[in-house]
Amino acid sequence: MSKKLIVAIDGPAGSGKSTTAKLLADKLKYLYLDTGAMYRAITSLALKHNILDDEKEIINLLERTDIELTYSDGNSRVFADKVELSDEIRSLEVNSNVSDISKIKKVRQILVKKQREIGALGGIVMEGRDIGTVVFPNADVKFFLTATIDERTKRRTKEMSEKGKHVHEDMVKESLLNRDKIDSTREVSPLLKAEDAIPVDTSFLTIDEQVNFIYDEVAKVAKSKGVEL
Repeated sequence: MSKKLIVAIDGPAGSGKSTTAKLLADKLKYLYLDTGAMYRAITSLALKHNILDDEKEIINLLERTDIELTYSDGNSRVFADKVELSDEIRSLEVNSNVSDISKIKKVRQILVKKQREIGALGGIVMEGRDIGTVVFPNADVKFFLTATIDERTKRRTKEMSEKGKHVHEDMVKESLLNRDKIDSTREVSPLLKAEDAIPVDTSFLTIDEQVNFIYDEVAKVAKSKGVEL
């Protein structure tokens, strides 16, 4: 048994996964991994190479590209062959296309393999859409975050505005709803709540409230498994 836990946090865009997972990882002194950033990175590259409609070329591009994620001092950074893409991957254009890239079976196979390698030793908080169902179905503790579409729209619009990208809320809402539909209905690794995942509706919770709730649940599991946090 791993001396440290594998914590899986899944949920749709804007549900609070990233912020919660980062703060939880800091509190646990665990590694944090945003798996969605991997899919965003290859989407950004596909846009740059104008190959969005060519699955074969997208797969070839991914196979020859080294995608690296780092996290320190509260900041996540994403690199493709040492070139930073941290800002580009959060654009509305990437938001609107990442679900189509994510449903490509071979893309998911390649990235899931990498994600499993990173998290195999435990001591990790991993967030995404299929962590508890596909990447680590035997994760020590799983959470599924949700929030109302209006709250998620407000959060995502604010996030983009803070980065200097001013987009109308209607466009953000439409993008989120489209992503929800694609993510939940795709044949490969759809967005689903694992049966044993703890549901957390973050619509009316503060960040501190949701992080503390999740931390307490992790602590219970750790105690039951004899793992020190």
